[in-house]
Amino acid sequence: MVDRRSLILAAGFAAGAGPALAASRPPDSGGEGWIDVRRFGARGDGRAIDTPAVNRAIEHAAARGGGTVHFPAGTYACHTIRLKSRITLYLDNGATLLAAAPTATEGYDHAEPIGDWGAYQDFGHGHWRNSLIWGEDLHDIVIAGPGLIWGKGLGRGDGKDNWLQDPSGPGTGNKAIALKRCRNVTLRDFKILEGGWFALLATGVDNLTIDNLLVDTNRDGFDIDCCRNVRVSNCTVNSPYDDGICPKSSYALGEARVTENLTIANCLVTGNYQVGSVLDGTWRRMPPEFASKIHGRIKFGTESNGGFRNITITNCLFEESRGLAFETVDGAVLEDVAVSNIAMRGIVDAPLFLRLGKRMRGPAGAAVGTLKRVSIQNIISSGATALPSVIAGFGDRPIEDVRIADCYFHQVGGAPAAMAALAPPEAELAYPEATMFGDLPATGFFIRHARRVQMSNVEVAVAAPDPRPAIRLEDVVDADFFRLRVPKEAPAFALERVVDFRSTGARWLPDTVADGPVSGRF
Repeated sequence: MVDRRSLILAAGFAAGAGPALAASRPPDSGGEGWIDVRRFGARGDGRAIDTPAVNRAIEHAAARGGGTVHFPAGTYACHTIRLKSRITLYLDNGATLLAAAPTATEGYDHAEPIGDWGAYQDFGHGHWRNSLIWGEDLHDIVIAGPGLIWGKGLGRGDGKDNWLQDPSGPGTGNKAIALKRCRNVTLRDFKILEGGWFALLATGVDNLTIDNLLVDTNRDGFDIDCCRNVRVSNCTVNSPYDDGICPKSSYALGEARVTENLTIANCLVTGNYQVGSVLDGTWRRMPPEFASKIHGRIKFGTESNGGFRNITITNCLFEESRGLAFETVDGAVLEDVAVSNIAMRGIVDAPLFLRLGKRMRGPAGAAVGTLKRVSIQNIISSGATALPSVIAGFGDRPIEDVRIADCYFHQVGGAPAAMAALAPPEAELAYPEATMFGDLPATGFFIRHARRVQMSNVEVAVAAPDPRPAIRLEDVVDADFFRLRVPKEAPAFALERVVDFRSTGARWLPDTVADGPVSGRF
């Protein structure tokens, strides 16, 4: 119910009284701790900069011990909004929080200084304050409601964001939401359009819930870095130019901190729709020539100083994106991962990519990492391009204990005969990406430097005949295959430096057991 004071204020605005009149009156919190930003001078007309009013409302609520700062329907053009503990930002239906472009006199908070570890990750990962909304060392904060955050005035981190700013001048922003060392955070029900370099950068955030967000953005969706106890559920992320949901474990906090106890469930990620078209329901595809640039996936890494532990991904959809990637290349563990019930269509490179490397971007003296104990079950992939799934460690550090069961991998096939004889480079120091080895001599799986690999009830299929073997193994010890189904026109296996191999119950193949070294094609 609208009270008498609200009607008086509304009449004042209609008569042109402006924000000064509203700001001069004692702000009324309304019922049960709800605070209307308009009562602190916010116009919501999309033209006036409402940042001062919004920050006054937040400060007022925090001084009262907490509360909900309410954005009624309207467009609130803002620069940097500074969160505080025990605050909820509620975006009502029809409310748009608009990231305004900097002016000659007004802009975003400047990117804060970072310590000697700034070179260990990309610039964006080490700065939070140059954002539309940021909070540091906070607890019990919520951003919720059916409204929209539109990062129209944010940069994308592509060299046009004026990093070397005049400290006395207005700053530029490049993130919609940035949180550092916070706890008990909930993000729920709102939408993000054009979120800048990161629609969300959460670093060192514990007890984080991200639920029912629709993100239609021009770079990364969610970067979940050095966080513990995270639940991402029921989200749609369209991010054609970069990754959709991207857990990381960088050195941005000045220490190696593990990302752990993370669940991703019931989400759609895609990279082949024009930005804004998922939000407005038109679902317009990117032009065909964009195919090689598509991202839009779930990827762990590349920043991997602290590692990843206790991860589950379930009931998710990948549509015309890159595949599911697990990467540890900066000296950290990646272990205890359970993946289940994933449907993929039109993957532009490897459906699955597991990479243990030694880029080692971090402080000197760190040990090379490990990648082990990964279970993948009930994956359906159709229409993937010519790259197979990849499981690749390196010479003295193999990937260990990978289980893949009840999966169907359908690739386009049609590779030339010469591709079956390729010897891919090791590329131990290269940036981790499924394309890092070039073309690969397998249609379904390329597995190199691994121990204890098991597949059961897995089918590899091709749309066009392909001369490459379904599975190529190099330097693999203890490889166990049960009820494999592969194309009849090419070898099922190519083995090189393989020890202790078993294949039983495979369609069209005799059972084969080798206790000891084995090589060849069959």
